[in-house]
Amino acid sequence: MPTGGRGHRVRGTTKTGIGMRIVLVRGDITAEAADAVVNAANSSLLGGGGVDGAIHRKGGPEILADCRRLRSSHYGRGLPTGRAVATTAGRLPARHVIHTVGPVWSRDEDRSELLASCYREALRVADELGDRTVAFPAISTGVYGWPMDDGARIAVETVRAAETEVEEVRFVLFDATAYAAFEAALAG
Repeated sequence: MPTGGRGHRVRGTTKTGIGMRIVLVRGDITAEAADAVVNAANSSLLGGGGVDGAIHRKGGPEILADCRRLRSSHYGRGLPTGRAVATTAGRLPARHVIHTVGPVWSRDEDRSELLASCYREALRVADELGDRTVAFPAISTGVYGWPMDDGARIAVETVRAAETEVEEVRFVLFDATAYAAFEAALAG
Protein backbone atom coordinates (compact mmCIF):
# COMPACT_ATOMS: atom_id res chain seq x y z
CA MET A 1 0.00 0.00 0.00
CA PRO A 2 1.39 3.46 -0.81
CA THR A 3 2.33 5.78 2.01
CA GLY A 4 1.78 9.51 2.38
CA GLY A 5 4.36 12.13 3.18
CA ARG A 6 4.20 11.53 6.92
CA GLY A 7 4.11 7.74 6.73
CA HIS A 8 0.31 7.55 6.83
CA ARG A 9 -1.42 4.82 4.88
CA VAL A 10 -3.01 6.22 1.77
CA ARG A 11 -5.47 4.92 -0.81
CA GLY A 12 -6.19 7.09 -3.80
CA THR A 13 -9.59 7.34 -5.41
CA THR A 14 -10.95 9.32 -8.30
CA LYS A 15 -14.48 10.60 -8.73
CA THR A 16 -16.26 12.89 -11.17
CA GLY A 17 -12.99 13.54 -13.00
CA ILE A 18 -11.42 15.16 -9.94
CA GLY A 19 -8.63 13.35 -8.11
CA MET A 20 -9.08 13.05 -4.37
CA ARG A 21 -6.77 11.36 -1.94
CA ILE A 22 -8.26 9.58 1.04
CA VAL A 23 -5.79 9.17 3.88
CA LEU A 24 -6.18 7.17 7.08
CA VAL A 25 -4.39 8.46 10.16
CA ARG A 26 -4.33 6.86 13.58
CA GLY A 27 -3.99 9.71 16.00
CA ASP A 28 -5.33 12.89 17.54
CA ILE A 29 -7.47 15.03 15.22
CA THR A 30 -6.52 18.17 17.17
CA ALA A 31 -2.90 17.72 16.01
CA GLU A 32 -3.76 17.51 12.29
CA ALA A 33 -2.44 20.33 10.11
CA ALA A 34 -5.23 20.74 7.55
CA ASP A 35 -7.29 23.51 6.04
CA ALA A 36 -10.30 22.28 8.01
CA VAL A 37 -10.83 19.93 10.93
CA VAL A 38 -14.33 18.50 11.29
CA ASN A 39 -15.84 18.47 14.75
CA ALA A 40 -18.35 15.80 15.72
CA ALA A 41 -20.32 18.44 17.62
CA ASN A 42 -23.44 18.36 19.68
CA SER A 43 -26.32 20.59 18.59
CA SER A 44 -25.55 23.26 21.19
CA LEU A 45 -22.19 24.01 19.49
CA LEU A 46 -20.89 24.87 22.95
CA GLY A 47 -18.54 21.94 23.49
CA GLY A 48 -19.00 18.53 25.02
CA GLY A 49 -17.13 15.26 25.38
CA GLY A 50 -15.07 13.19 22.98
CA VAL A 51 -13.85 14.89 19.81
CA ASP A 52 -16.03 17.94 20.52
CA GLY A 53 -14.48 18.54 23.93
CA ALA A 54 -10.94 17.94 22.67
CA ILE A 55 -11.35 20.44 19.82
CA HIS A 56 -12.77 23.11 22.13
CA ARG A 57 -10.05 22.53 24.76
CA LYS A 58 -7.11 22.54 22.35
CA GLY A 59 -8.54 25.18 20.01
CA GLY A 60 -9.08 27.64 22.83
CA PRO A 61 -11.72 30.26 23.59
CA GLU A 62 -11.85 31.64 20.03
CA ILE A 63 -13.81 28.59 18.84
CA LEU A 64 -16.33 28.87 21.67
CA ALA A 65 -16.72 32.61 21.02
CA ASP A 66 -17.51 31.92 17.33
CA CYS A 67 -19.95 29.17 18.32
CA ARG A 68 -21.72 31.54 20.71
CA ARG A 69 -22.06 34.11 17.92
CA LEU A 70 -23.61 31.44 15.69
CA ARG A 71 -26.03 30.44 18.45
CA SER A 72 -27.11 34.03 19.01
CA SER A 73 -27.64 34.73 15.32
CA HIS A 74 -28.47 31.80 13.02
CA TYR A 75 -28.73 28.76 15.28
CA GLY A 76 -30.66 29.83 18.35
CA ARG A 77 -32.13 26.34 18.72
CA GLY A 78 -28.82 24.67 17.90
CA LEU A 79 -27.36 23.14 14.78
CA PRO A 80 -29.69 20.52 13.26
CA THR A 81 -28.47 16.93 12.85
CA GLY A 82 -26.78 16.39 9.49
CA ARG A 83 -25.94 20.07 8.94
CA ALA A 84 -22.54 21.76 9.12
CA VAL A 85 -21.19 25.21 9.92
CA ALA A 86 -17.66 26.64 10.20
CA THR A 87 -15.80 28.66 12.80
CA THR A 88 -12.24 29.73 13.33
CA ALA A 89 -9.83 26.97 14.34
CA GLY A 90 -8.42 29.04 17.18
CA ARG A 91 -5.13 27.49 18.30
CA LEU A 92 -5.49 24.33 16.20
CA PRO A 93 -3.11 23.85 13.23
CA ALA A 94 -6.00 24.42 10.80
CA ARG A 95 -7.78 27.40 9.26
CA HIS A 96 -11.31 26.32 10.17
CA VAL A 97 -13.30 23.96 12.31
CA ILE A 98 -16.36 22.61 10.53
CA HIS A 99 -18.91 21.55 13.13
CA THR A 100 -21.45 18.88 12.21
CA VAL A 101 -24.00 17.10 14.38
CA GLY A 102 -24.15 13.37 13.79
CA PRO A 103 -27.21 11.26 14.49
CA VAL A 104 -27.57 8.97 17.48
CA TRP A 105 -27.67 5.37 16.22
CA SER A 106 -31.00 3.58 16.52
CA ARG A 107 -31.97 -0.07 16.06
CA ASP A 108 -35.51 1.01 15.19
CA GLU A 109 -34.95 3.84 12.72
CA ASP A 110 -32.55 4.06 9.77
CA ARG A 111 -30.63 7.32 10.21
CA SER A 112 -27.93 6.51 7.65
CA GLU A 113 -28.90 9.44 5.43
CA LEU A 114 -28.37 11.86 8.33
CA LEU A 115 -24.90 10.44 8.92
CA ALA A 116 -24.05 10.68 5.20
CA SER A 117 -25.34 14.26 5.25
CA CYS A 118 -22.75 15.17 7.90
CA TYR A 119 -19.93 14.26 5.51
CA ARG A 120 -21.56 15.87 2.45
CA GLU A 121 -22.39 19.08 4.31
CA ALA A 122 -18.89 19.34 5.79
CA LEU A 123 -17.40 19.01 2.30
CA ARG A 124 -19.86 21.60 0.98
CA VAL A 125 -18.78 24.06 3.69
CA ALA A 126 -15.12 23.28 2.96
CA ASP A 127 -15.74 24.10 -0.71
CA GLU A 128 -17.38 27.41 0.23
CA LEU A 129 -14.32 28.29 2.32
CA GLY A 130 -11.81 27.19 -0.31
CA ASP A 131 -10.43 24.48 1.97
CA ARG A 132 -8.65 21.68 0.09
CA THR A 133 -7.56 19.39 2.94
CA VAL A 134 -10.19 18.20 5.42
CA ALA A 135 -9.65 15.99 8.48
CA PHE A 136 -12.69 14.00 9.66
CA PRO A 137 -13.26 11.97 12.81
CA ALA A 138 -15.47 8.86 12.71
CA ILE A 139 -18.71 10.83 13.22
CA SER A 140 -21.34 9.31 15.53
CA THR A 141 -19.27 6.20 16.34
CA GLY A 142 -18.43 7.23 19.90
CA VAL A 143 -21.00 8.14 22.52
CA TYR A 144 -23.73 8.30 19.81
CA GLY A 145 -23.34 4.53 19.44
CA TRP A 146 -23.09 4.07 15.66
CA PRO A 147 -21.48 0.69 14.86
CA MET A 148 -17.91 1.38 13.68
CA ASP A 149 -18.00 -0.85 10.58
CA ASP A 150 -21.22 0.72 9.31
CA GLY A 151 -20.07 4.23 10.19
CA ALA A 152 -16.84 3.66 8.26
CA ARG A 153 -18.75 2.31 5.23
CA ILE A 154 -21.09 5.31 5.17
CA ALA A 155 -18.21 7.77 5.60
CA VAL A 156 -16.07 6.30 2.82
CA GLU A 157 -18.96 5.81 0.36
CA THR A 158 -20.23 9.35 0.96
CA VAL A 159 -16.82 10.99 0.55
CA ARG A 160 -16.07 8.98 -2.60
CA ALA A 161 -19.41 9.98 -4.15
CA ALA A 162 -19.25 13.67 -3.18
CA GLU A 163 -18.82 16.33 -5.83
CA THR A 164 -16.22 18.53 -4.20
CA GLU A 165 -13.09 20.54 -4.84
CA VAL A 166 -11.46 19.06 -1.73
CA GLU A 167 -8.20 17.38 -2.75
CA GLU A 168 -7.49 15.36 0.38
CA VAL A 169 -9.77 13.85 2.98
CA ARG A 170 -8.12 12.46 6.09
CA PHE A 171 -10.01 10.15 8.40
CA VAL A 172 -8.26 10.67 11.72
CA LEU A 173 -9.02 7.64 13.86
CA PHE A 174 -8.41 7.33 17.56
CA ASP A 175 -7.69 3.62 17.86
CA ALA A 176 -6.74 0.45 15.98
CA THR A 177 -10.35 -0.78 15.81
CA ALA A 178 -11.54 2.36 14.04
CA TYR A 179 -8.50 2.35 11.75
CA ALA A 180 -9.15 -1.28 10.74
CA ALA A 181 -12.83 -0.54 10.04
CA PHE A 182 -11.96 2.39 7.76
CA GLU A 183 -9.20 0.40 6.08
CA ALA A 184 -11.73 -2.35 5.30
CA ALA A 185 -14.25 0.22 4.01
CA LEU A 186 -11.62 1.69 1.68
CA ALA A 187 -10.74 -1.76 0.35
CA GLY A 188 -14.44 -2.59 -0.28
